[in-house]
Amino acid sequence: MKNFSFYSPTIIKFGKGSIEKLPKLVEGNYKKILLHYGGGSIKKNGIYDDAIDQLKKTGVEVFELGGVKPNPALSMVREGIKLVKEEEIDLILAVGGGSVIDSAKAIALGALTEADIWDFFLGKERVEKALPVGVVLTIPATGSEASMGSVITNEEKNLKLAVNHDLLRPVFAIMDPEYTMSLPRDQTFAGVMDILSHIFERYFTKTENVGLTDSLAEATMKTVISNAYKLLKNPDDYNARAEIMLAGTLAHNGLLGLGREDDWSSHQLGHQLSALYGATHGVTLGIIFPAWMKYVYRENLDIFNKFAVNVFGVSAAGNTKEHVALEGIRRFEEFLKKIGLPRSLKEAGLPTNEFERMADLATSMGSFGALMKIDKDDAVSIYKLAE
Repeated sequence: MKNFSFYSPTIIKFGKGSIEKLPKLVEGNYKKILLHYGGGSIKKNGIYDDAIDQLKKTGVEVFELGGVKPNPALSMVREGIKLVKEEEIDLILAVGGGSVIDSAKAIALGALTEADIWDFFLGKERVEKALPVGVVLTIPATGSEASMGSVITNEEKNLKLAVNHDLLRPVFAIMDPEYTMSLPRDQTFAGVMDILSHIFERYFTKTENVGLTDSLAEATMKTVISNAYKLLKNPDDYNARAEIMLAGTLAHNGLLGLGREDDWSSHQLGHQLSALYGATHGVTLGIIFPAWMKYVYRENLDIFNKFAVNVFGVSAAGNTKEHVALEGIRRFEEFLKKIGLPRSLKEAGLPTNEFERMADLATSMGSFGALMKIDKDDAVSIYKLAE
């Protein structure tokens, strides 16, 4: 196990009616709030009204910036920064899923600097301060409600990059599983894949003597998978949605990666599908992860065996480690099929003739990966396996 430092300051208010906790979180702490949200679904399902009604109890001044799209855009971030500076806003309240929260974090970072916000994503500027961000979560997926990261797409450069810092962790997150009941099926299960991916990126490691987090990761994976099957049968199963919502937070607040070396290769490869073609983040991960697994599993057969046996119930008796590992990957792909996610670029209707371009973008800031270092040739090979 490696040395580590763990910081998780986000106050979580979880469960039915938790939006009623919003006034106490806000009143006396903030004077001006930017309500940041997406394309308008929160106005149709009543979540917007719930948030506004609670904010009215506080006397804070509320400004609004809606229109955040999946794979949040740099142009929207710049618009938000301008508004926050002009109005001297002191809290950004993200009402939505990962795209809205990531956009809010980037605005919070840009609001307290004269540097260009994109320079933080390029690594040219260091994070030193940011406005506080609060969250009303509506889509369990990215774990951004308690994570240190923000991922933004630069539309002009076709680049999707991340910035990570503890100062970007939200100060509070309101999480009501009932708010996820109105999610379309495809969004629900793309979120499931997103949650699993955050566990995978921490679990598939070469770090030794991490039995506790191995077990925590495996339990979280099994919880997500079993409850995804429950939602296939009954999309209104509150308890299944609650389990998945909590798993999304635990998957990405850093807990499951304690003492481990993370590997974010599949995110880096998948981001290019979103940046170039606008593909849903969870969908891209469902395409890339099986291909990445098949490409790298020999780097640590033991961890892929544990995954196969402990998560998908593959029998190790009488089988080689390679057979067990590949059977685990096959069963993972079968799970993706059952929940309706595409497992290849062709299934998703995405181009299969731009692998060189995709690999150039993925490696634009150099090679990446921990379990296996991925360079441009490796990236092309993985994209071909995902074809």
